[in-house]
Amino acid sequence: MDSDKIRSAYSEWEKRLKDTEKKFPSRPVKFTTWSDMDVPLLSTPLDLETENFDYMKDLGFPGEFPYTRGVQRSMYRGKLWTMRQFAGFGSAEETNKRFKLLLSHGQTGLSTAFDMPTLMGYDADSPKGRGEVGKCGVSVSSIEDMETLFSGISLGDVTTSMTINGPAIVILAMYFAVAERQGVPKEKVRGTLQNDILKEYIAQKEWLFPVQPAVELVVDTIEHGMKHYPNWNTVSISGYHIREAGATAVQELAFTLADGLGYVDACLKRGMKIDDFAPRLSFFFDVHNDFFEEIAKFRAARRIWAKLMRDRYGAKDPKSWMLRTHAQTAGVSLTAQQPYNNIVRVAIQALAAIMGGTNSLHTNSMDETLALPTDESVMIALRTQQIIAEETGVPNVIDPFGGSYFMETLTNRVEREAIDYIRRIDEMGGMVAAVERGFPQAEIANSAYHFQKQLEIKEKVMVGVNKFQVEEPKRTIDTLYIDRSLEARQTQKLAALRKKRSPQAFEESIRNIKYAAESGKNLMEPIIAAVNAYATLQEVCDALRDVLGIYRDTGSF
Repeated sequence: MDSDKIRSAYSEWEKRLKDTEKKFPSRPVKFTTWSDMDVPLLSTPLDLETENFDYMKDLGFPGEFPYTRGVQRSMYRGKLWTMRQFAGFGSAEETNKRFKLLLSHGQTGLSTAFDMPTLMGYDADSPKGRGEVGKCGVSVSSIEDMETLFSGISLGDVTTSMTINGPAIVILAMYFAVAERQGVPKEKVRGTLQNDILKEYIAQKEWLFPVQPAVELVVDTIEHGMKHYPNWNTVSISGYHIREAGATAVQELAFTLADGLGYVDACLKRGMKIDDFAPRLSFFFDVHNDFFEEIAKFRAARRIWAKLMRDRYGAKDPKSWMLRTHAQTAGVSLTAQQPYNNIVRVAIQALAAIMGGTNSLHTNSMDETLALPTDESVMIALRTQQIIAEETGVPNVIDPFGGSYFMETLTNRVEREAIDYIRRIDEMGGMVAAVERGFPQAEIANSAYHFQKQLEIKEKVMVGVNKFQVEEPKRTIDTLYIDRSLEARQTQKLAALRKKRSPQAFEESIRNIKYAAESGKNLMEPIIAAVNAYATLQEVCDALRDVLGIYRDTGSF
């Protein structure tokens, strides 16, 4: 590359540009990414020269270190990303029907949403969950509900993702118990449990126990899965909710990877070996509106994780270096105003995730700001992925932005800024200490406030919200209605379950859970035994609350 020649030509081009700008001045907007990074007017090879860009060190080849271009050598030519639509509402029976609908129309994996009482470790008949049963996801209080949820669906033939964190160990125990009742061999049970409790304290705020014992529960599941369920991902380290809370792309990436390092450190402290558990760690990222920034984020994420696993922790197995990720389009970007615009937003976000090399994808439905999705809107969201996969040609080439002057420069910048955050967290003593100190919470709150101010002064535009508004009727599309009688039906089912179970077996199982919690033993086996004895979700969680305590947010930023 003749740098001097390019530099001279660029200088001449800038002079001509000034003449053009006299006729066509730049639009009066701030040219930045959605996360407020400055965007250059033009990128050239000089940018990569400044970055000391090295093809083999920084880019390499797909399926090989540092995985910037993807974790599989053939990427989507060999296997398309898993199309995994998030689903869950009302009762287990209703959600089971939605699962079967999606599978019949080409979905290749299940993704389960639970209602708020379940997420908080309460049964459907708890006064603390009154009015919320089945509203934002499926109500699961017992192994009977879990059996109904997957009735007619072989857990050896599908991969299942379950979005739950505080009581994740109990829900996982129910799932494993149902798989065993179906006669599915352990090695054929495949899927992912979100189980990322650190991001709950940072962003989503659905916690049960204090930080340290909650992290130990995550380690219990990782340890159990490592020994018994070799194809199950026992934690999906989630940046999605961090981004939805108002984080920038860099903050989402940095805090997510730092959460992952927190779990790695806890597993090593338990005595586990890095290459025994790291290959089953998985990740979950948001896909927001800024097309190029999101692609850069996925590329930088893989590169950072590969370097951390190999160089910091000494992992030898290449599978330990691979950052495998699910992605979901940005729920926070959807608008109640002009909701059909959301179809366009989701399509562009989905395209960014695929260009970024995601392994699995959920596309949001257009009506999710108004209610849980209808069958029609879910099908549009699924068809969005299928059209990209089958009609656009996008999956035919790996990392088409690889080598782009702008994309490589942006990827490097995202990487540098995320690593700087990780360094600061390391200096605080790791992510658990940073969370207890309130550091990531404060950073996200400040970013959310800054972005809101930008919207208010129209420095950032949301079409239909602060620009191009129109008068709309109060209700423009049909939405899904959750029958209020569900709560009473679920309560009756729980009463019948408690009446038929063996009191002795139930009470013994609860005693065993408390003993294991008090003595620091792995809790997976005692909890599996308890749910098989028809202990309910809340009964198990209450036993753990008695021993581990309850977390209360300090509220200090």
